[in-house]
Amino acid sequence: MENFVVSARKYRPSTFDTVVGQQSITGTLKNAIKNNHLAQAFLFCGPRGVGKTSCARILAKTINCFDPTDNVEACNKCESCKGFNENHSFNIHELDAASNNGVDKIRELVDQVRFAPQVGKYNIYIIDEVHMLSQAAFNAFLKTLEEPPAHAIFILATTEKHKIIPTILSRCQIFDFKRIQIEDIAKHLQFVAKSENIEAQEDALHIIAQKSDGALRDSLSIFDQIVSFSGNKLDYNSVIENLNILDYDYFFKATDAILDHNIPKSLHIFNEILNNGFDGQNYINGLAQHFRDLLVCKDASTLQLLEVGNNIKEKYQEQSQKCSNDFLLHCLNTCSTTDINYKMSKNQRLLVELNLMKMCGYGLDQNTEAEKKTFNVKLSPSKETIKPENPVTAPIKPVIEQKKETIVENVVQEITASTPKKVTVATTTTRKSRTISMNPFAQKDEDKKDASDELEIKNEQAFTQEDVTKCWADFYTKMEPTGKHNFLGIIKSKIGKLKSENTIEVTLDNKVQEEVFKEEYFDLLRFLKTNLLNDKINLITQIKKLDQSEIRAYTAEDKFKKMADKNDSLIKLREHFNLEIDY
Repeated sequence: MENFVVSARKYRPSTFDTVVGQQSITGTLKNAIKNNHLAQAFLFCGPRGVGKTSCARILAKTINCFDPTDNVEACNKCESCKGFNENHSFNIHELDAASNNGVDKIRELVDQVRFAPQVGKYNIYIIDEVHMLSQAAFNAFLKTLEEPPAHAIFILATTEKHKIIPTILSRCQIFDFKRIQIEDIAKHLQFVAKSENIEAQEDALHIIAQKSDGALRDSLSIFDQIVSFSGNKLDYNSVIENLNILDYDYFFKATDAILDHNIPKSLHIFNEILNNGFDGQNYINGLAQHFRDLLVCKDASTLQLLEVGNNIKEKYQEQSQKCSNDFLLHCLNTCSTTDINYKMSKNQRLLVELNLMKMCGYGLDQNTEAEKKTFNVKLSPSKETIKPENPVTAPIKPVIEQKKETIVENVVQEITASTPKKVTVATTTTRKSRTISMNPFAQKDEDKKDASDELEIKNEQAFTQEDVTKCWADFYTKMEPTGKHNFLGIIKSKIGKLKSENTIEVTLDNKVQEEVFKEEYFDLLRFLKTNLLNDKINLITQIKKLDQSEIRAYTAEDKFKKMADKNDSLIKLREHFNLEIDY
């Protein structure tokens, strides 16, 4: 049986050019060797599986090479290179600080540094996981690291630079290794698959690259695992099944269901995911990532941030055209809120389902612009006058506002049906009382339109102050069961005054009362128009202005006199107990 060698060892970089995703570091090291600007101590730090130890071994091998190439690479032919490749080099020493972290081992190393190399120019000491050394070992190493012999070079490697004492850091030339990009890992996996005669799909390799979290060694280990599972044909489905990760299709289907406002379908998808053994938080995080990727696809300049295969990238671009930016931002915000509250929720499934319903309901809110549209008829220019078959000859007095809207719609339909010419139907706001800005008492210029452009039926019956007072009391009676005590208190004490023919003014005490009044302003105005049979009623508010004589700061003596005027028992109480008041 042939001995199997894992891909992480078999395809371990042996030259600077074969190191994946660390071009800036390898370029710096090659220039340092070429120009003979080598430091006495190097520190390679970064996450796992990004090439720290491999670069240390390549650097040590290249430094001692007798005949390096023009590209500053080891020749692999000289005595030093052969000894290194066969693992019996006398000049390159590797020490695992995780298992040799005591001060005794470091003292042995310090004693060994004094001896000159037998072959080659340098004695090179590679100390892996150097952060595992004890405090005493670090202290014993300090002096040698600062002033080593000319023939000694130290290469330290660690995943946790913050655990190394500053005195060690200051004596080293530090190289920070970065996480390897997904595209670089996918390309390297493609090279390995081709070398092993394995047929691999691009999307499958991208999934492996994403799963490895920037570590090339982890990706190669996962690659070997999938190959053992699926054989010489590595496809997307086998990777998804073996790694037990959520398929992209789930997120595409979920997004389509949300766009279609299909709540049952979105809940069925979530239930299927739970039945497959996935956690609800993983699903919501994956959905958030999906919405982020869709948002990235909206602009060509950010498309490069989408780290997926070409086939899946096309799906993202296609679906992103169906989604507006506001929709995606709303969904991202909802997913983020769900993720924050997930751990604290006692019913986590219900939390996710409620937020899925929220996302499905986006765009169906009654306050959206789409729900505020109505029809206004504007006829296209023509020499002929277009007349409806059944013209409205007299004004009609509707009892309620809803009847007015129905009549307008019927007239519009009749005009549209009887018109041979092209009729343009423009949309405006349904009720004038709702075409208000953030300040409901502000009058809009756009409401002042020519009467010829709109089909409106208006009531203009005259009314008196007595009618206003009676209607005001009727509205109070109507609103009393609602329990809105603040508003009811204002209505009861602040009766509208008839200022002019169609203008009713309400005088309020302060801004707080005005804000409370705004909440029911439209209902009150509609009630007045309906019961007084006048569509031209204008309801305005005014805040009462206080006299300067009323605005003053009361002293303690003034406050007592005011209270005593209202209740003379205070004076009797003071006299009875012989109390003295400290003013």
